[in-house]
Amino acid sequence: MKAALWEIETFDYHTAGEPFRIVPALPFDISGSTALERRENAIAGDADKIRKLLVNEPRGHADMYGGFVVPPNDSGAHFGAIFWHREGFSTVCGHGTMALGTWAVRSGLVRAPDDGETDVVIDIPSGRVTARVTMGGGKVREVAFHNVPSYVVARDIKVKTADFGLLRVDLAWSGALYASVPAAAAGLEVTPSNLAKVVSAGHQVAGALAGHPAAQHPGNTQLEGIFGTIFHEPVKESGSGLAQRNVSVFADGQVDRSPSGSGTAARVALLSDSGQLADGDVLENYSIIDTRFTARVVDRVTGSMGEKLGGSSESVVVEVSGRSFPVGEGKFTLDADDELGLGFVLR
Repeated sequence: MKAALWEIETFDYHTAGEPFRIVPALPFDISGSTALERRENAIAGDADKIRKLLVNEPRGHADMYGGFVVPPNDSGAHFGAIFWHREGFSTVCGHGTMALGTWAVRSGLVRAPDDGETDVVIDIPSGRVTARVTMGGGKVREVAFHNVPSYVVARDIKVKTADFGLLRVDLAWSGALYASVPAAAAGLEVTPSNLAKVVSAGHQVAGALAGHPAAQHPGNTQLEGIFGTIFHEPVKESGSGLAQRNVSVFADGQVDRSPSGSGTAARVALLSDSGQLADGDVLENYSIIDTRFTARVVDRVTGSMGEKLGGSSESVVVEVSGRSFPVGEGKFTLDADDELGLGFVLR
């Protein structure tokens, strides 16, 4: 048998259709005292090689997402997490937090009663988050992601695109910076048949905002830049409640199959700020494949980084609820003689 450079154990989950590959233990430590420091050190180290190994074909695909489980910042959290995707390491991942909470309870890492709620506290690069896991009859019935405080950064930014005209963009922070655009304004509908156009529009919006003052984070350069572009539209058959459908394009063309956990939090921050979503009301947020998250404001925090950029002076803590399920587990290897090495991506 040929020698393997690495053997990486993984547990694969999906949250509302979006994949999340969990690595509970790496063959080495990532240095740093916080998840943010570990993310920075992972970018240039062997952890990035393992990211590529697990994302790239033939072990992954262009839209793979996942995370490394790392030590917490302190005893106030159960563990930490560093999130990754095709292009690198993200600062937040709502659907991944929901998957990690479900995995932690299902695996026994965090003990939970057969009935009731259990909080799984996780340190991530943008702060401390909670996955509230609801059990019923010994099974995980739901998981609710309590995000870092979210806020409006800027509204009505005029963005010129080559193929979709002049668009007006709203920016909101929810652990990463999201640009929100009404799909109809770009001549789009949030449907799988429009996927290529949606990806192109996402590229053009993010590119036009590169270097914009509102895309700078006033507290930490590691947290700046547009992470995702969200195209949203009303759901006509929603009844009396507030319902939208959206798709998030991020990381050089990845498309979120779920309604996006952190993206949903960004949408709630904008809708709350505009008065479209009152405290206590619930947003039903549907994805491009028609899976659903529900979301609401659960707390308000005075002051935000957004105020320094001319945006909101108040942050909201958003709860995003959905379900996450295991889809497989395995061990991935890199053979020392494999000429494809860390793999490849065709698009």
